[in-house]
Amino acid sequence: MPGVEGQTAAALLGWGAPVAGDEFDYVGPPDPARWGLYEGAGHDNNGRRVASAWSVDGDVVTVRGNTAGDSGGMAYRTGQYRGKWEARMRAPVGDPDYHPVLLLWPDAEDWPVGGEVDYAEISDPDRQNVDFFLHYGASNSQTQTSRALDVTQWHNYAVEWTDRCIIGYIDGAQWFADCEPGHQPPRAMHMTIQLDAFNGDGPYRPSEMMVDWIRQYR
Repeated sequence: MPGVEGQTAAALLGWGAPVAGDEFDYVGPPDPARWGLYEGAGHDNNGRRVASAWSVDGDVVTVRGNTAGDSGGMAYRTGQYRGKWEARMRAPVGDPDYHPVLLLWPDAEDWPVGGEVDYAEISDPDRQNVDFFLHYGASNSQTQTSRALDVTQWHNYAVEWTDRCIIGYIDGAQWFADCEPGHQPPRAMHMTIQLDAFNGDGPYRPSEMMVDWIRQYR
């Protein structure tokens, strides 16, 4: 059943108060006490990740990708083993080779063994579709689902990691679940926000991704 735009999984499922996150209610770069901004080679060595791609305007954080493949990624400095995460995000029409992604990444930096949870990834240039990918195991196996959705509008994307399952939600409605024991991440993970390049050094169409807030729950 489709969710109602603006609903949060946290409110509907009674997750309580967040224990970490960012409301982006300040101006400047992302808070360095919370976030580590990537500098260096881009996703799979496509383009570059630069701290200057990020800006906070007192309401939302925006990451921009330019024609040369310069874009951004940032990782929250503290993670946890199991729990819940939710973020409010939108992505205007952009380049199919720029993928806005909300994900969990292993604290141990031991990918692929440590797993990867892409709880919202967009590759459609019209931003009318979203994917969920759960990566697991040394061979980087995956389970995946897709949903038609106007991602140019604000939606709330959440992931719940229990002792049995990884579950995805959009606007409070479940759209993904994987309860295979061998697919679950083995260790703690942290939230990251990325605009990933998939076409070398381009040229790309300038693209961007906005996040209103991101929250972590026990």
